[in-house]
Amino acid sequence: MKKLPIGLLAGLWLLLVSCDEKAVYKGIDDIEDGTWYIKNTPEFTFDIEDTTATYSIYYNIRNSVSYPYYNLYIRRYLLDGTGKMLESKQDELTLLDPKTGKPYGDGLGDLFDHRISMMKNYRFSRRGKYTIRLRQYMRQNPLPEIYSVGVTVEKEL
Repeated sequence: MKKLPIGLLAGLWLLLVSCDEKAVYKGIDDIEDGTWYIKNTPEFTFDIEDTTATYSIYYNIRNSVSYPYYNLYIRRYLLDGTGKMLESKQDELTLLDPKTGKPYGDGLGDLFDHRISMMKNYRFSRRGKYTIRLRQYMRQNPLPEIYSVGVTVEKEL
């Protein structure tokens, strides 16, 4: 299968994920050479103005069809504007069908984009800045074939 340039694919992905009206924040961090080291902890900082609303937060993951596992363990941290840890949790994201190996998500060439729920109906207690920090939590370090990770925060309407 012919590979498309990473820059072109990243641009197309940004275009696709930027079309959502409910999103109050979208952040994407490209992983250099598709090799995610445990020490590489992308951070996504966003502003919350409306504390009466509830929000849904999603992982955005891009991996290649050559990703060696069906799942991805991520440790996520939610911090408030002062750096205080509000939540720390480990999530298992399923990227491929465990039985068939068929990739989930939307594919273009040999890359697949996933939008996976992180938190539903979350209510922020205060206005201001919040940060979500992500760390890959797999046994393999570095983890190959992960090309970008990101976060989308959507206000529930």
